[in-house]
Amino acid sequence: MFAVPKETQSKLSAFKDITVVVGIPSYNNAETIGHVAKVAAKGIEEFFGGKGLIINSDGGSSDKTMEAFMETDTGSIPKIAFQYIGIPGKGSAMRSVMEISAALRAPVTIFLDSDLRSVQPWWLERLGKPIIQGKTSYITPYYVRHKYDGTITNNICYPLTSALYGIEIRQPIGGDFGVGLEMVDIYMSKPKEVWESDVAKFGIDIWMTTTAINESQHKPMQAALGAKIHDVKDPGKHLGPMFSQVVGTLFSLVEEYSESWMKTTTIEKTDIYGDIPEVMPEPLEVDLKNLVAKTKSGIEDNLDLAKEILPDDVYNIYERIKDNGKLNEENWVTLIYKLAGLFRKRELRESIISILIPAYFGRVADFVEKTLDLSTNEAEEKIKDMMELFLSRKGEFIREW
Repeated sequence: MFAVPKETQSKLSAFKDITVVVGIPSYNNAETIGHVAKVAAKGIEEFFGGKGLIINSDGGSSDKTMEAFMETDTGSIPKIAFQYIGIPGKGSAMRSVMEISAALRAPVTIFLDSDLRSVQPWWLERLGKPIIQGKTSYITPYYVRHKYDGTITNNICYPLTSALYGIEIRQPIGGDFGVGLEMVDIYMSKPKEVWESDVAKFGIDIWMTTTAINESQHKPMQAALGAKIHDVKDPGKHLGPMFSQVVGTLFSLVEEYSESWMKTTTIEKTDIYGDIPEVMPEPLEVDLKNLVAKTKSGIEDNLDLAKEILPDDVYNIYERIKDNGKLNEENWVTLIYKLAGLFRKRELRESIISILIPAYFGRVADFVEKTLDLSTNEAEEKIKDMMELFLSRKGEFIREW
């Protein structure tokens, strides 16, 4: 173990016969983590016979998150909290939890975001039961989300991952996952340098999902969890670093699993466990003017870089984005496939992400403008159309690759 402190390792022998480990990664979540821990304890009691352990792996919070967690009444369900060792980030936190799961040989590990306000005890059943039944080793969440919540998912992770690997997973970076021991062991077997990349940060979710698609003996499943209510962020104001880490990891995996995705030509549905609840997601306001302004200024700042890297036809698309600060679906797919291919050149990786960030803002701005008067369900159809567009143009990408 290199992410779990030795002091914590020495306590693990006290935990026997653990069926489920619930991991709650955190960083300054004192206000919300107690609620998540309390709900997790109820879920363990109700659905796993009380045979569970709740772990808070913290990134050095300054607001007494660990204290808030440990002071929470979880009844008879044991809990431990520690500050993980390693690169600061969500991936390092999740790695430490999986190290403990591997040591305890716990059949199921469930991850819950520490800022969740909509989590329910039955979420644990949905994220864990199919694994106990041997149906899968990896479960992603299937949420009902507002049309502007999850813009990185909607515009790149969901459509590109589904089109490439031929399996439709709606929330590949959803944050709340069920992981079987098979996948825990696979993740733990990866070399140390993987855990010193963006996988240690926000790259963790897309890495775990893509690895499960390609390396598990079982097909992933999805768990119908209803609405995800958490601390949402305006994509034009908060998501730059997250975008870099997620998309950088996603593009790296395209190279790693190229033999796999070149063989797929269709998209298979993924089983959803549980009925999808009838719920209304919380409204989310997006500052469209700010998105457009950030797009225009970002494109302007990166034109010289884009000129060096992109072929003329793609550069012309890129340059035109600054005219109105928006990027349509066709041109977005062209740009993503071109940059994903170029990402194999390691010396270009930082430049590629710099070029892509303002284009992403422009893509979100275009989507927001086109869907202002649409319901969340109608907007969802637009997102599915983009997945099909990625699939229909996959042949071009394969030929170029």
